[in-house]
Amino acid sequence: MRVLVTGGAGFIGSQIADAHAARGDEVTVVDSLVGGSRAFVPRRAGLYEMDIRDPALRDVFAKERPQIVNHHAAQVSVSASVKDPLLDADVNVLGTLRLLQWCAEFRVEHLVFASTGGALYGDPEVLPADESTPIRPLSPYAASKLAAEGYIGLYQRLHGLHACCLRYANVYGPRQDPTGEAGVVAIFSRALLDRRPATIFGSGEQTRDFVFVDDVVRANLLAADRRIDGAINIGTAKATTVNTVYAIMARAAGVSTPPVYGPPRAGDVLHITLAAGLARARLGWEPKVDVEAGLRATLEWFRQRPA
Repeated sequence: MRVLVTGGAGFIGSQIADAHAARGDEVTVVDSLVGGSRAFVPRRAGLYEMDIRDPALRDVFAKERPQIVNHHAAQVSVSASVKDPLLDADVNVLGTLRLLQWCAEFRVEHLVFASTGGALYGDPEVLPADESTPIRPLSPYAASKLAAEGYIGLYQRLHGLHACCLRYANVYGPRQDPTGEAGVVAIFSRALLDRRPATIFGSGEQTRDFVFVDDVVRANLLAADRRIDGAINIGTAKATTVNTVYAIMARAAGVSTPPVYGPPRAGDVLHITLAAGLARARLGWEPKVDVEAGLRATLEWFRQRPA
């Protein structure tokens, strides 16, 4: 297949590009390289250093004629979205809308969109949350992903675009940026290995559904291959506190220093886990990597790459 991956030099997108390239697909990557790395782009892939909001993205579609588009380019930080909701919407809503225009014009066969279950449902009354859970965004980031899903649904109805919105839990693993405001596992990894204090915002008893990046990559390929439409949660249904994550990683790093606690951050949910029954039924997907093994693998990846 001819596959175009936006954000294909970033944390998740680059590993999806790797997986497509490894099985022989023709891969094109579009990435601004603001948060991604050229080193993560598969050697066999073409790279366009470009923002998805750039009108010249149409020329990429005209030249490459992708059959599958995997859309991972985004503003991904909840806290950054609270500070600058206009930028968040510009990238996540208007950037996605431009992409949808070209998908419709050039008859893309299927779109796989990276959405968020970790933020979209807010603080649900019933956990784990399934796809029928009321959507109650608590941050501009969640609202922008919801708006993008809305436009995707519109393009399905207006233009017959086939699309799957994968609603991720908290994805972690190798290649995640430890310098940004998103990705607590990457931030802990770098701080622990550098023997620097690690900060937990809030009590640390807030719970998350941590899903390993390898499992997420597998879900993306299944969605592309099976041409599944609609929204599907990608999570483990298992709750892990941030304090537990720190304790596991500190032991693995040989660090006994406790974390530093800061005030809770606006926009963060308190408790979220995602039911993955629909992913099992429609994609034949279920998570394979448990959280302790995944955390240790992530820490080891960072250990091999000193800052």
